[in-house]
Amino acid sequence: MEAELDSVSQLDERQFALSVRRLADSLSYGSDNSPFLGSGIEYVQSRLYQPGDPIKSMDWRVTARTGKAHVKEYEAPKRMPVYLLVDTSASMCVSSQKISKYGWAVQLAGGLALAAINRLSPVGLVACGEPTIQLRPSLSRQQIMQWLHRLRKYRLDERTTLADSLRFVESMAANRSLMIVLSDMHDPQALGVLKPLAEKHECVVLQLVDPAERGRLRAGFLRAQEAETGVAVTTTGRAKWMDDSALVHELKSGQIDHMRLQTDQPFVPHLRAFLRRRDSRARMVR
Repeated sequence: MEAELDSVSQLDERQFALSVRRLADSLSYGSDNSPFLGSGIEYVQSRLYQPGDPIKSMDWRVTARTGKAHVKEYEAPKRMPVYLLVDTSASMCVSSQKISKYGWAVQLAGGLALAAINRLSPVGLVACGEPTIQLRPSLSRQQIMQWLHRLRKYRLDERTTLADSLRFVESMAANRSLMIVLSDMHDPQALGVLKPLAEKHECVVLQLVDPAERGRLRAGFLRAQEAETGVAVTTTGRAKWMDDSALVHELKSGQIDHMRLQTDQPFVPHLRAFLRRRDSRARMVR
């Protein structure tokens, strides 16, 4: 069964694009240092001339001072690729708020993608559901918007493929990359894939939480069905629906940056601060 993306679907394509661009401006979080050297625009160092080096790159001042031919090296305008993994499963779409976890995930993916492109980081996008929608890393804003518009509709019976999608991205990423997961983390296998992935790449989990998942319902005995697996559940209204303390501990032990985004609270300023702190820390490590 296919449905529209809650209140976000009420925007036409132009309004939706403007909303995503405004979010990108709000989430701009600096620029990462390039680990690549080449014919870029910012001088880095001089080195000894090697056969085949272009004459126009000669550093005549150092050559005259040392008596040995040197060439200039510059920082190439090449950035760390960013992969955004958006959980499109049924549990993301069930909501007690005007905008669901899924609605926020799609908008955030667009904002983060455009913010990354603005700093010349190629962006890859993967929708973690059935079927998996994939966009390989590029600097094309047009492709990003086309991908987002495809996600403005969703299914209420879709199962998560987050763990499989993480494995796919790992196989696709040839160089060290930044992996950003936007999910409620209901896939029990995802953590087992994330932890070894974080040993090779930088990993961030933005966990979206609906307020109905945090507290207890004022009711007696309840019969329910899990949105993604269809498993029947019998519980009481005094039970806590979601306890992710173990997840938080495992993410921390795996050195995976993690932030909860509560859909009933304004989180964009806190997310911007989180990304900037993380970006500054990453530059210091490099």
